[in-house]
Amino acid sequence: MAEPAELLALARTFGAPVLERWERLVSLETPSGDADRSAVFGKELATGLAATADRIEHPPGPGGDHLVAYWNGRGTPDGGSRDGHTLLVAHGDTVFPAGTLARRPFTLAGDGDTVTGPGVFDMKGSLVAVELAMDLLARTGASPRRPVRLVVVNDEEIGSPDGSRLVARHAEGAHAVLGLEPPLPGGALKIGRRGVARVRLSVRGVSAHAGLDAALGVSAIDELVDQLAGLRATAAALPDAALNVGTITGGTRANVVADHAEAEIGLRYATAETERALLTALLEPTPVRRRAALSAETLSHRPAWAMDPANPLAAELTTLAAALGLDLPLGSSGGAGDTNLTGALGIPTVDGLGPAGAGAHGEDEHASLSSLLERAALIAAFLETH
Repeated sequence: MAEPAELLALARTFGAPVLERWERLVSLETPSGDADRSAVFGKELATGLAATADRIEHPPGPGGDHLVAYWNGRGTPDGGSRDGHTLLVAHGDTVFPAGTLARRPFTLAGDGDTVTGPGVFDMKGSLVAVELAMDLLARTGASPRRPVRLVVVNDEEIGSPDGSRLVARHAEGAHAVLGLEPPLPGGALKIGRRGVARVRLSVRGVSAHAGLDAALGVSAIDELVDQLAGLRATAAALPDAALNVGTITGGTRANVVADHAEAEIGLRYATAETERALLTALLEPTPVRRRAALSAETLSHRPAWAMDPANPLAAELTTLAAALGLDLPLGSSGGAGDTNLTGALGIPTVDGLGPAGAGAHGEDEHASLSSLLERAALIAAFLETH
């Protein structure tokens, strides 16, 4: 077995090749929904993982292929999981449109540690960290204690409409789940996440002349406005709820009573109870106007993962980090991710194991090279001992 300190010392010798690999992954742009670019990225990622993985699959999806890599655990030459497997959860897509790289190329700052570029923090640095973690184990003659599976979906940034089924499938029988999303400020791990849902609320009214026959019509827009006001009141009465009306469309002309309207609504909630209350109010609406017809469609949904300060998996990771001389604070995230599912299912879950940085989804996105090397050593040490 390799000692944690040995893994960290070895990781810190890989600064140059890590930077090269990081730049390579960032150079392959992966906006969500771009199947062709996703395929190119997936092949490149598979090439790097193949140096240590026992098997790699590319499950198809509407937005292109996802990726699943497998490593056998000690004493399980067939990759079996009778003792449970460790699931690593990641994504390859970014929020940035193709062409962003030309304006904001991958760059190493003058401090020799800060890396900038689209997707460096969220979350291509994390994928480099996993490659390095597995390489560290191989180079020290060590191996994971349990079988390991890495799931990399290509649609996380749009709510994992297809990728969530892949995460759910590989979560079955998992002993622990490590999410590779970026950490909270200060490098803190995430041991809870607010849930999130996107719902489209549609209203069908009755058109009429707004001046001559207004009483014959039913305004879909007026009905939608009243429904949204009611939803806001429901959310305001729940302490851990948030509601955002993202888009509204409807109607045709100012002199025509609108016969159609719809809104896309974002919901956030910290508990299962609030989640049920909000979704019930939105998915089972009662019309204010007798002849108005309402329908609601769930576009994406992630359950709330309630924070547990006594999270035993987090305790194991913080103990390992201490052995590496690293501080590893804990916290809860206001954003949602694929680990919402595993955490809500009660599977031991910790997220935020990507390298420290800031500016996700923004112009100033950046991440730390030294932190990436430390995270790789931490992941390797955990997989070897747990």
